[in-house]
Amino acid sequence: MKNLDWLDTVRNIDALEGIASLPDSSIDLVVADPPYNLGKDYGNESDKQESKEFLAWTENWLSLVIPKIKQTGSLYIFTTWRYSPEIFVFLKSRMTMINEIIWDRRVPSMGGSTRKYSSVHDTIGFFAKSKDYYFDLDSVRVPYDEETKKARSRSIFVGKKWLEVGYNPKDLWTVSRLHRIHSERENHPTQKPLEIVERIVKASCPENGIVLDPFAGSGTTVAACLLNNRRYVVYEINADYYDIITKRVERIQNGSYNITPISKRNGGYVKPISEKADDNQLSLI
Repeated sequence: MKNLDWLDTVRNIDALEGIASLPDSSIDLVVADPPYNLGKDYGNESDKQESKEFLAWTENWLSLVIPKIKQTGSLYIFTTWRYSPEIFVFLKSRMTMINEIIWDRRVPSMGGSTRKYSSVHDTIGFFAKSKDYYFDLDSVRVPYDEETKKARSRSIFVGKKWLEVGYNPKDLWTVSRLHRIHSERENHPTQKPLEIVERIVKASCPENGIVLDPFAGSGTTVAACLLNNRRYVVYEINADYYDIITKRVERIQNGSYNITPISKRNGGYVKPISEKADDNQLSLI
């Protein structure tokens, strides 16, 4: 495809069909939230495969995606502990692994299995095409509060950039999963919070860069792109979810979307953090 008519589009087709039609080395960032193979109902059997079939399918679509990524580009994939070892080993044979990010979904303790520990996190793999991958740390730094800045008044701290702009986010992200009471919640069983996807988009895609989401779901990646001046191409095979995405796009474009981008909340990307804060405070917002 030599023209750019595929840019800023939401297509109701199978991701494998859509990915194959994209030009090689055209994508700055891939944000992939595929089925986890946990038996969820997405209107088809995509989340109910035998393990070998699921992993073969995963390797298939990843093999299609990787050539589409620029040399400076990256890929983030959401998964769980059940399949992340196999998926990460495969990706490490084709790309460079940068981080394993743990998303603590802030699930309350409410009983559960008595034969194992409660599973309360998802895993996000961060992979780069080359050592020259794009990464804008300053756009997602966590600011210190004024008390912490004041405590760092000794001469060795004067003029230090990190003290003013904040510290590097850690690889443990504590963000509540979306409940029905959340204003951004759409009718999708595994919708990801905007604040997580927005952090990924801002850090790993330059402005006006192109983001690919093969499994668009409720359209969170599209929302993050539209709210932060990024281009996008996304695919969603389920017609009901496709309808959710298009309506979400319409609300953003006509100004009726009532969700403020994370980067504009509280005067910055996150609430300022004190060095005295406990671990529960070290979250995106």
